[in-house]
Amino acid sequence: MCTSIYQVTFDHTHLLARTMDWPALAVSPLFVPRQFKWATAFDHRIYTNKYAMVGGGSLSATRIDVSDGVNEHGLMAQKLTFANGAHYVDERNQGKVQLAAYEFIFWLLGNFRTVAEIEEHLGEVELMSEKNSDTKYGNPELHFAVADRTGRIVVIEPTQNPLRVIENPLGVVTNSPNFEKQLQQMEKYVEFTPAFNKHRVPLNTPRVTTGRLSGKTNPPGYYSPSARFVRAAYLKERSDVPQDEKHGVISEWHLLDSVTVPQNTRHQSTYSVYRAVTVAESRSYYFQPYHRGDITKLQLTPEMLSWDKPKVYHVPDQLTVREVK
Repeated sequence: MCTSIYQVTFDHTHLLARTMDWPALAVSPLFVPRQFKWATAFDHRIYTNKYAMVGGGSLSATRIDVSDGVNEHGLMAQKLTFANGAHYVDERNQGKVQLAAYEFIFWLLGNFRTVAEIEEHLGEVELMSEKNSDTKYGNPELHFAVADRTGRIVVIEPTQNPLRVIENPLGVVTNSPNFEKQLQQMEKYVEFTPAFNKHRVPLNTPRVTTGRLSGKTNPPGYYSPSARFVRAAYLKERSDVPQDEKHGVISEWHLLDSVTVPQNTRHQSTYSVYRAVTVAESRSYYFQPYHRGDITKLQLTPEMLSWDKPKVYHVPDQLTVREVK
């Protein structure tokens, strides 16, 4: 389970937030440099990323796993679980970039500047099952939220080959396998604008509902994918549009509060092990593990573009408190 929430501020700062719902924390803030060489887990072909990035993930000698991040051009991406919806390719093809699904956004952030660029090259990549893979990595069912500095926000789903791109001006994603049905469910809770219903929402439109709630249902309070989708979208549409990055991060954190899954080991193994916000314009990554009270910020600065080695920033997952006397 994961929830993604996208916002545009009054000064056209673009923020992409998320919860990561998983049994254990396995992610730290990290930096990956330009020209970073890596081998896919599927067939060990070597790829070289063009662009530097910051985000959340893990790096080792045998595995690259980035869950969310922003690159030097302001492209932002997240991977989210996708219950019973993914269809991966089995057969090897030297003419394609063939990746394990968990490697996909690392490839995107390393090689593209905008959503439009991704669309131009999406037919070159296939997400692979482990049937004929060099390394066994299970069957991680994933889909992906991607946004850029133009204000374009999309969902990329592996329900077909080539991959499917869905425009998402509402800016909310959870792990349901049918995004269109989630949007239809929202009509019980909000009234969409005529532009939204006609699929003609201009870029950087912060609200896609009219604000009229008469006769509408209140959103549910539980943590299923559909409930989290409704609650996040409903509260996002009702909250103030933030002024700038600082207010946008504050807004995103409070919206994430509404979908953060508490730890409850008696009933389920997953909970919101961390929350994060990426910002396209400042190329910043804000990170908070479940047990911490403060937020860690990692910004991709101009100086870092000359670095040639990756770096992981370990943030202890423990309560931090500022005492006053």
